[in-house]
Amino acid sequence: MAHNEYIHTPSLANAWAIWNPTSEVAELVENYAPVHLTLHAVEWQFFGPDVRGYHWVNVLLHAWAATLLGLLFRRSGVRPWPAALGAAFFLLHPANVESVAWISQLKSSSALVLSLGTILLYRRRPAIALLLFALALLAKPFAASALFVVVLFDWLGRESAEGGGQDIRARAGWGLAAVAVVIGFGVAEALAFSLSAGLAPPLYSDPLVRGGMIFSVALRYGLMAVSGTGLSIFHEPPPVASLADPWFLGGVLLIGLLGWRVVFCLRARRQEAAYWIWAAVGFAPLSGIVALPYPMADRYLYFILPGLIGGALLAGQSAWPSLETRLGGGRRVASLRAGLFGGAIALLCVLGFISYQRASVFYSAESLMADAELNYPNGAAANTRKASRAARRGDSEAALDHLRAAHARGYNRVDHLLQDSAYASMQDDPEFVSIKRAMARDWISRLGHLPDPSHYKARALAQAYVAVDDLEAAARVLERAAGRPGPIGEALYDDAEMLHKELGFRLRLQAKRAEAERSGE
Repeated sequence: MAHNEYIHTPSLANAWAIWNPTSEVAELVENYAPVHLTLHAVEWQFFGPDVRGYHWVNVLLHAWAATLLGLLFRRSGVRPWPAALGAAFFLLHPANVESVAWISQLKSSSALVLSLGTILLYRRRPAIALLLFALALLAKPFAASALFVVVLFDWLGRESAEGGGQDIRARAGWGLAAVAVVIGFGVAEALAFSLSAGLAPPLYSDPLVRGGMIFSVALRYGLMAVSGTGLSIFHEPPPVASLADPWFLGGVLLIGLLGWRVVFCLRARRQEAAYWIWAAVGFAPLSGIVALPYPMADRYLYFILPGLIGGALLAGQSAWPSLETRLGGGRRVASLRAGLFGGAIALLCVLGFISYQRASVFYSAESLMADAELNYPNGAAANTRKASRAARRGDSEAALDHLRAAHARGYNRVDHLLQDSAYASMQDDPEFVSIKRAMARDWISRLGHLPDPSHYKARALAQAYVAVDDLEAAARVLERAAGRPGPIGEALYDDAEMLHKELGFRLRLQAKRAEAERSGE
């Protein structure tokens, strides 16, 4: 935000760039999210570079989302105290710290507030609900789950065709309008994602491994949701190596049990099914179906947790009468209720404490990367930190080993290797040059075919050409990109000028060497 000119200055040109799915802005955020950026633009006019205002907005939106979620639980028939405890569970859950403490995750909290508004207002104010749904999608694509939830709630709550044919036609019209909104957004999102996707290789390139990881990741999310532990700023879980992998087997069991419960509830026309499906729809894009550099993240639970909490509350409530019968009522039931309530309060206190501790991770870039290294000591982030530390103490062999390990895990930031002062003494090391060139060739293969790369892509591509010592190609890329509208045109011209000076210096040096050789002859 501090360097994003599009949100700093209110103008028609900047507004058009924010809302244009093919603009540089969409590439920067790697999604079509104009509502997200528009909200940031409004915030900047009030708060400028003072971060406190942005944090207050995120906290208040998160509290609003938790409140609306509690209201939705009540509408679904959850009793008052369980509904309040479920909303508090969402409010205090440590996985949500990332979505609240990270300023740019305004898109998550705003999209969830708008999505919950869509679900709550659908029957009474369908036009407003449709508007909220469109805005939610334009804040974050995960909001598409709201359409599934609305349709399921409507179907499960309709014992008969009450309201007559006119009511059915009105609901069908709303549904068709919502589908049209999703299709329109999908086209824009596809354009934006196609411009930004593929800049980093996926963590699991093998489709079979990615398929196995669907179940492994599902179990990991399940444990994170239940306990609030296992969190990390970057998740790099090891790949599933065989069908005997315990994470794979546990994930198969978990998905099988939830699938059985969904079928059971659908046959019984229970609203509980809508919540489980809500969680499944939130998980599906992250399950591994789409190859992603980081398929797991704490913030992804933000749209999965509401479904899991609602499903668990309704499942527990439906099981309570039979449990009361077994206990025989009276004092035993009262004791159990008191114990459950006390346990829930204790759990909320623990979650709140973990969240408070977790917030410190987001103080700086250093604390972010330290958290990644702590949780995944063999991951790409950890190996890059270890490589940098080894290079600073002069242990080039260890630095090279860690860089190779990071590259094998998908790390390809050749720009870091060129700019990090820790590697200054290694720039001419043949092994280091080999690693740089391998990463650079990866970028060139991904971006070199683009006829008109954006400003930031052009800079990345130019750095790759510099790494392979093709300064002429780097200068051409920068000059072409600088001639088009964009946020860093002047900087690209400056970079190109520096490359031309370096080329001129090399030519002069080459000429002097040739002259010296002729003189020696």
